[in-house]
Amino acid sequence: MRMRRQVHHDDSTGIDLAPMLDFVLNLLIFFIITAVFVKEVGLDVARHGGATGGPSSEKETGSISVVIRENGEVVVDDRIVDVRAVRANVERLHAQKPDWGVMITAEQEAQSAVLVQVIDQVHEGGVENVSFGTSSR
Repeated sequence: MRMRRQVHHDDSTGIDLAPMLDFVLNLLIFFIITAVFVKEVGLDVARHGGATGGPSSEKETGSISVVIRENGEVVVDDRIVDVRAVRANVERLHAQKPDWGVMITAEQEAQSAVLVQVIDQVHEGGVENVSFGTSSR
């Protein structure tokens, strides 16, 4: 009599996914924890919604008024000037009243590029006391 050999088919030839799932869950926990401690670096500037008095109120407080309008015009002490002439005007006015600072007021829809140019011109004009504001004209 012949003896039959029993053949066992093992179904464990598949890929074990448990270690991969453990690894993915550990990565997920790591990224969630580190995301809590990451802080964005930046400067919060809210140009819309704020309001200041305007050129006349700055004169009362002792500051040179620079207003940037929505259409790109720059007004220094009630005179419309070119952006490149801001430095000369600020130097002249600051020489007359050296204790005064400069108040830069930008209308809500004023271009940021013009604002940066005006800030550079005021800085090159030698004024250290500079204030900023917005106008809802």
